[in-house]
Amino acid sequence: QVQLVESGGGLVQAGGSLRLSCAASGRTFSINTMAWFRQAPGKEREFVAASSWSGGSTYYADSVKGRFTISRDNAKNTMYLQMNSLKPEDTAVYYCAARRGTALSYTERQYDYWGQGTQVTVSS
Repeated sequence: QVQLVESGGGLVQAGGSLRLSCAASGRTFSINTMAWFRQAPGKEREFVAASSWSGGSTYYADSVKGRFTISRDNAKNTMYLQMNSLKPEDTAVYYCAARRGTALSYTERQYDYWGQGTQVTVSS
């Protein structure tokens, strides 16, 4: 099993920045791909960004491209999401996810492990 714990959420004004972290533990050797998803109130969970565990490949939703950056520190088994130029519509609970498969995926059901989520609120 793999455990994922997110941190770094909070309240920020529009235009500000936050960095989310996702610490992985357990059978981390089985992870090949990690991603961030988010769920706004009253909406379905949506894909934000994905990265291969090696960091060689990344993939972003159009809504965050150019503003968010996904990265990882393999030595710490931690993935990050740097969020800049935040907008009120970025307000959501952000979830970290991991999968054993090697292909980057934006499909929620293809991820095997999930964190509990961290709240990000962007005020206007």
